[in-house]
Amino acid sequence: MTKGREPVYSMESVDGRTLRVAVWRSSKATAKLPILFFNGIGANIEAMAPMAELLDDRDFITFDMPGIGGSPDPVVPYNAIMMARIAALLLDRFQMPVVDVMGVSWGGAMAQQFALQNGARVGRLILAATSAGMLMVPGNPAALIKMADPRRYIDPNYMAKHFKTLYGGMTGGKEGHIGRITPPSKTGYFYQLMAMMGWTSAPFLPFMKTETLIMMGGDDQIVPVANGKFLAFLIPNSELMVIPDGGHLFLLSHVEESIAAIRGFLDRSVEGMRKAA
Repeated sequence: MTKGREPVYSMESVDGRTLRVAVWRSSKATAKLPILFFNGIGANIEAMAPMAELLDDRDFITFDMPGIGGSPDPVVPYNAIMMARIAALLLDRFQMPVVDVMGVSWGGAMAQQFALQNGARVGRLILAATSAGMLMVPGNPAALIKMADPRRYIDPNYMAKHFKTLYGGMTGGKEGHIGRITPPSKTGYFYQLMAMMGWTSAPFLPFMKTETLIMMGGDDQIVPVANGKFLAFLIPNSELMVIPDGGHLFLLSHVEESIAAIRGFLDRSVEGMRKAA
């Protein structure tokens, strides 16, 4: 994979939380909205950096959750509502009043919460390998047990040995993914798990007006494709894309297909604005 632009990292104190933030700036002046990205559980900024590097025609902002990557451990627990508020304040700091929002897995739940809380600030929404939360269709028990074990981030050999069981689908990008992971702290990982306990977006999604692309892997062992169909049923202005042989990390194993779908979906809003003008 050809390496593209580099991010600018900073430590930002927002609403009592200190977060490690990364911003990739567009390679040229553009009318396209920035992307606010929410990562999966336990995953640091670098885990999805290749995607940010490839989407070089727009600004891209993401951050490590408390106790994850370079963000200090949380002193007190947090929840999705609180982190959506913090994300909005962070966007104010970087002068990004309106953004397209994308989330993967756990981050997909955060992306939904952000869109529900801050609808006027969201252009389009992309939900990848995620669910409506508490009402989700459960995945393969063998995968879920290993997912709950933080050893998958702490021990590279453990991750490599159980990669197929954990994520399913094709395993392209496995070595790169493992090499980019920074182990979360035990506190950070536990609090991130707890942040979504009892959370669900299901009652609110039918009222959400944001145009949404739902991307799922047909062989996802953690979040089965049925969850994507449920989201598509609930969200009025949504479309579902399934990568048949994709697992939970299809964004890394099916890079070209995924990036093309993301670009096509987001660029439609830009084209619509041009026609309206």
